[in-house]
Amino acid sequence: MKLPESFIKYKQSKIHVSIFGTGPSNLFCFHGFGQDGTSFQVLEKELGHNYTLLAIDFPFHGKTEWNEWLIMSPEDLLNILDLINLERGGDPQKKITFSILAYSLGGRIALHLLQIIPDQIEKMVLIAPDGLLVNFWYWLGTQTWAGNKLFAYTMKNPKWFFNLLNIFYKSGLLNKSIIKFVHLNIDDKNLRLTLYSRWTTMRKFKPKLSAIKQIAIQNKIPVHLVFGSYDRIILSKRGNLLKQDNDQVSVTVLDAGHELLKEKYVPVIASLLQR
Repeated sequence: MKLPESFIKYKQSKIHVSIFGTGPSNLFCFHGFGQDGTSFQVLEKELGHNYTLLAIDFPFHGKTEWNEWLIMSPEDLLNILDLINLERGGDPQKKITFSILAYSLGGRIALHLLQIIPDQIEKMVLIAPDGLLVNFWYWLGTQTWAGNKLFAYTMKNPKWFFNLLNIFYKSGLLNKSIIKFVHLNIDDKNLRLTLYSRWTTMRKFKPKLSAIKQIAIQNKIPVHLVFGSYDRIILSKRGNLLKQDNDQVSVTVLDAGHELLKEKYVPVIASLLQR
């Protein structure tokens, strides 16, 4: 069966949006690294009566065709959200309001939006979210000129990096899950080049946790964080960085790993959006 979808023309690009449900409230869904909007289809049965799920494919993911160099800015994403709203019959004179459901990489994107447009966000559910803690390697590879050059070189000539990973693993500095995740994404040359494009393109999304905590409190925006207790990629203890002294934030830890967009976890995730 063909899934409901839409293509949004933006500048020289085409943004693919998967659409699930027919509910009256808008729920923008931001997927994880290497995934696409279809990963949220699993939630349609539980949420589709109350929400219309609008799941965007980020640059170099899914069916989106991104032709704006290696950068998507937060302003680009806001413009795209407005275009989706207009295509769906929204009032161009009113700011769109919506909730956000985000997973992993998408969590970093969602947190940055909370930072800049809190008046448009009703609630957020962030599943194993990136962005709660700055990853040194990500910062080096995307936020510094020299690091980005080294990143590009390594994706073409990765042997030295694999040797370094092996040293870190044997010394106990990296766990097996991280090693497995890295190899899954960079063993193949095409995957390495795609990784470089994906990381570099989304580098402008840089949430500042101290500001976000105050914004959530001042605007009374519920932020629900969901983690897996066995997740070694996004550790559940990171949720405390946002929850501390913040009544707007809740933390749920499931008996699971990093892969949380699964049927058995849907009731918990859906209940947080229906609070």
